[in-house]
Amino acid sequence: MEAIVSQPGFITTQTVTVTQNPRWGSDLCDCCDDCGICCCAIWCFPCLQCNTVSDFGECLCLPLLEVSMMMGYVGCSGVCPPITIAMRTAVRERYKIPGSICNDCVLSCCCYSCTWCQMAREIKQRGQTSTITTAQTTLVSGAPLLPQAHGYAPIVEY
Repeated sequence: MEAIVSQPGFITTQTVTVTQNPRWGSDLCDCCDDCGICCCAIWCFPCLQCNTVSDFGECLCLPLLEVSMMMGYVGCSGVCPPITIAMRTAVRERYKIPGSICNDCVLSCCCYSCTWCQMAREIKQRGQTSTITTAQTTLVSGAPLLPQAHGYAPIVEY
């Protein structure tokens, strides 16, 4: 991000680097970090799933596809929830969190609800970060600047 500091006669720029934590903001079983998410998971788990994917920018009904797909596999061991694995992998990729699809698969199969709670906390936490806007300015032929209503403008002589 560049902050432009203007004074009559010259312009200086200052560069500010903003970095994000490359790890999950909370551990898998840190439900007490956000009791609202935990309570939503307990009382209406499909609501948590739909809100989470919606907050992430995906179709609100995406988790409902997983429920309908998994209904045919009731009683079959070894079937991993595909939407959950895809969502967890997408969250990791978007926020540059290290991990692997294999790890996502294991966690999604063994800790299904905790995986969704962790993703919901992460999306909520990362969604509250500020947006960074960059701008570029050009000084016209070194002309001195005059104060104007919206900043400084170069003096133009004819």
